[in-house]
Amino acid sequence: MQTTRQNKISRLIQQDMGDIFLKEMKPVLGPSMITVTGVRITPDLSIARIHVSIMPLGGAKKEDIMDLILQNTSDLRRRLGMREGKQLRIIPQLEFFLDDSLDYIEHIDQLLKS
Repeated sequence: MQTTRQNKISRLIQQDMGDIFLKEMKPVLGPSMITVTGVRITPDLSIARIHVSIMPLGGAKKEDIMDLILQNTSDLRRRLGMREGKQLRIIPQLEFFLDDSLDYIEHIDQLLKS
């Protein structure tokens, strides 16, 4: 169960990371649409587990884009620190996970139609 502080920081990180992916990381990650679906933060506020949903565009694969995100984790943390430096004393380590719930929903939809 998360505390109120954890929930506030999770929402803040989710909003800022979504903005970073949308505006600042387009040259690195390409034209794909990346959505931050959820953020879970540890009780000591040292690690943020970020779940992203990727809709590849332009012939890219989800796995390739996820590899690019993982390679640029330190740059993403730096960008997050520049945005949240006044609100957080320590910027948490970032761990990214691929959220495939939309693929699962689409698969269930296809099964129900047939």
